Amino acid sequence: MSAYAPTQGKVAVSSHPLDPLTREEIDAAVALVRADARTGDRLRFWGATLDEAHARAVLAGAAQAGERKVALVVMDYGNNAAWEVDVLLGEEPRIRDWRAIDPRRPGITSEEARAAAQACRENPEFRAALAKRGITDVSLVMVDAESMGGFVPDKYKDRRVTWGTVWHRVDEDDNGYARPVQGVVPIIDMQTLEVLEVEDHGVVPLSEETGNYDNGLWEPDREGLTPLEVVQPEGTSFDVEGWKVTWQGWEFRVGFTHREGLVLYDLTFKGRSILKRAACNEMYVPYLDSNSTQYRKNFFDWGEYGAGPLTNSLALGCDCLGVIHYFDATVLGGDGVGRTIPQAICMHEEDDSVLWKHTDMRRDVGQVRRARTLIISNFQTVANYDYGFYWSLHQDGTIKLAVKLTGLMSASGIEEGEEAPYGRVVSKNVQTPNHQHFFGLRLDTAIDGPLNRIVEEHAEVEPDPEKNPWGNAVRTVRVPLLNEENAAQRNDASVSRHWRVESAEHTNRYGEPTGYRLLLPNTTIPFSTPDSVMARRAPFTHKHLWATPYDPAEQFVGGQYPNQAEPGDDGVQVWQQKGRSLDGVELVLWPVIGVMHFPRPEQWPIMPVEQIGFMFEPDGFFDRNPAMDIPAPTPHGSTESGSDSACCGS
Repeated sequence: MSAYAPTQGKVAVSSHPLDPLTREEIDAAVALVRADARTGDRLRFWGATLDEAHARAVLAGAAQAGERKVALVVMDYGNNAAWEVDVLLGEEPRIRDWRAIDPRRPGITSEEARAAAQACRENPEFRAALAKRGITDVSLVMVDAESMGGFVPDKYKDRRVTWGTVWHRVDEDDNGYARPVQGVVPIIDMQTLEVLEVEDHGVVPLSEETGNYDNGLWEPDREGLTPLEVVQPEGTSFDVEGWKVTWQGWEFRVGFTHREGLVLYDLTFKGRSILKRAACNEMYVPYLDSNSTQYRKNFFDWGEYGAGPLTNSLALGCDCLGVIHYFDATVLGGDGVGRTIPQAICMHEEDDSVLWKHTDMRRDVGQVRRARTLIISNFQTVANYDYGFYWSLHQDGTIKLAVKLTGLMSASGIEEGEEAPYGRVVSKNVQTPNHQHFFGLRLDTAIDGPLNRIVEEHAEVEPDPEKNPWGNAVRTVRVPLLNEENAAQRNDASVSRHWRVESAEHTNRYGEPTGYRLLLPNTTIPFSTPDSVMARRAPFTHKHLWATPYDPAEQFVGGQYPNQAEPGDDGVQVWQQKGRSLDGVELVLWPVIGVMHFPRPEQWPIMPVEQIGFMFEPDGFFDRNPAMDIPAPTPHGSTESGSDSACCGS
C-alpha cells in the first residue's frame, strides 16, 4: 500500500546521504504520518531510521540526489494497529510505503514505560500488595516495565503486554535498585494501560541498608590525587567535516541510529577500504535464576528498547578527558517528538604507550615509537545497567571495540540467612543473580574492495613424525568458509582459533590475498537448557561468529522485532539456512562477544567497569609494518648519560 501526501514545501536534508537524521527531518516525517487519514488520535512511535540502502543508492547515482528515505515504526493504540511507514524527504516530501506489522512487536518506548509505571501506582491491587510490605507512599515506588518475550501467558497472547519489576525508595534521593520488592509482579497491557493482574509470591523483608553511592556516604573521599591534565597545545591531530573524520591515515564517517546508537561507516586506512559499516547490533541479557522476580528476565536491550533513546549526554572531565570533539544526536521519542541528545558521542585522542621499540644492545642504540589512538565512544543506560562502547583506531591499521559494563546490578529480595544458589548475597536481604551479557556485533567488511571471503584459522601440531622429529612443528591451518551454513563458528582458545577476512580481488607481494584478522578474546556460551526460553529466544548467542552475504533486509542479528516474537523465528540463524555462497561476496560478519557475570560483593552498590571487546587487525593487508612512518617522540627530561635522545631514535 502506498500513498502520496505532500507537506508544506521542501524539507532540507543533510549534506551527505549517510549523515544521521536531523530534528527537522524527523519532525517532517512524523508530521506526514499524523496527517494521513489512516492514523488515529492515539499514535505512538518506536523510532525513525535512515534507510541506508537508499542512501547508498543516492551515493551511487541510482537514486535521486538530495532525497532521504526515513523508516518510521508507528503504533495506533486506538485501532490496535502498527505499521512500518517509509517517508521520502527532499524536494517533494511524501509517504512512499505503508506496511502493516503485528502491533505487539515494536519495542517498548521510555514514554510507554513511564505510563505503565504510573498505571501500577494507581492500581488498587498493586497498592494492596505494597501495603502488605509496609509501603504506603506509592510515589516512592519504582516500576520498570520489562519485555515479556517467551513468557506471555496464553490468556494475554493477543495483547501487547509487559511485566513490572518493583523497587522501593525510602525518599526521593534513594537508590531504589538497592531495595527490590520481592514477589510483587504486575502484568500490564501497554495499549490500554490496564493492570491485568498482580502476582504476589509472598512477603520478603525489604532491605534496610542504603544502596546510595554519593561521595562521602560510605567512607571519606580518598585523598592524595593530584590533577591530571590532558592538553594538546597545538590542537587535535584529527580533522572533522560534518560527520566525516580524518586522522593518521584513517578516514571514516560517524553515524547514529535509533536501534544501535553509534555507527561507523566507510572506514579506510591509507586510502584502502576496510569496513563499510561497524556497530554493536544487538545486546541480549538472560538472567539465570529461577526465583519469582527473576525467572522471566531476558532482554534484547537494543531490539526491545533501542540504544539511541537510551544514550547519555557526556560531560568533559567526567566521561571524556582531554581535548574532545562531540557529536550531538537526534532521536524520535515514543510521543512522536524529536529530541536532541547533546554531546552524545565523544571523540578524542589518547596516548597508548609504546607502539614499537627495540634496543640494539651491541651498538647501545634504541628506537621507540609511542602509540596514539583515536577513540569514538558513547554510553547507554538501560534501567540499572550502563554500557560504554569505545571504538578505537590505531596507527598500525588495527580496529578495536571495548565494551565497558558498569552501573547497578539487578537485584532481588532474599530472606536473611537464606542462601543464594544462583547468585550472590551482596547486602542485607539482597541478592544479585548470575546472568550473561551477549553483544551481537555487525561488521560489513570491505577488505580492499567490496568482494570478500572468510577463512577460519587455527593451530595444529604436525602429525608426520618425519616432518616433526622434535615435536615442535606447528602448522597454521586455514579452512575457507565458502558457505554461510558452515560459517557459524565457535571460538576455541585451545587451538588459537581466529578468522581471516580476505579480499577476493587483491593479493600482497607474497601472493596471499590481502586480509584482516578477527580475534574474539571475550566469549561465553548460553548455560540455560536447550528447551528454555532463553536458549530458544536468542539462537545467535549459541555461536561466536556468523557470516552472511549482504542483504538490506537482514539488518539485526536477533531479528527485526524480538519483542513478543515467537522464540527463534527471525535472525541470523534463520538467514544462514539459505546456504548462500560466501566466496567473493559483499560479506557481513556477526561476531558475538560476551561475559558470564558471577556477581561479587565488590560490585555493590555500583560496579567498577568490567571490560570486554574484540580486535580486527591487518594480516597480510600490508607488505610490512604500516607504522614505520610514525615520527620519533620528543624526549622529556634527561637521561643519566645526559643524552635526551638515547632511547627515542630519530
